Amino acid sequence: MNISVVADEDCEIIFLNVQKLLVTCPTACEHHQKLIRNLVSVLANKILILNDKITHVGKRTTRDKLLSYLSAESIRHSSLSFDIPFDRQQLADYLCIDRAAMSTEISKLQKEGFIKTNRKHFELMVSNDMDSTRKM
Repeated sequence: MNISVVADEDCEIIFLNVQKLLVTCPTACEHHQKLIRNLVSVLANKILILNDKITHVGKRTTRDKLLSYLSAESIRHSSLSFDIPFDRQQLADYLCIDRAAMSTEISKLQKEGFIKTNRKHFELMVSNDMDSTRKM
């Protein structure tokens, strides 16, 4: 199998026959329909998460990857000030970039006044130059 799973504690593993799972049974039982709905929901959410990651990782530079990710998080939180779910190493791994290069870029962004950060907390700064560019 091309998957890997680690359990936090002892558990039972259930292997499901996908061909039977995706086709509703003749009686159209409610638990089967619910299982399919839940499966589709999980898959749809996973697709959205992976699409976001591809958007960020697809950027050319470390700076662009960081800004893409931080902008998306800002939108997701509906705020310029937000916490991310990663520490620095996890963020570097998520964005497929070197941690040292990422830290250097975060420092540059802070010095240039684009962001403020403290550990997992970030604040995007909006300058007057940005405001005037948006109005054009």
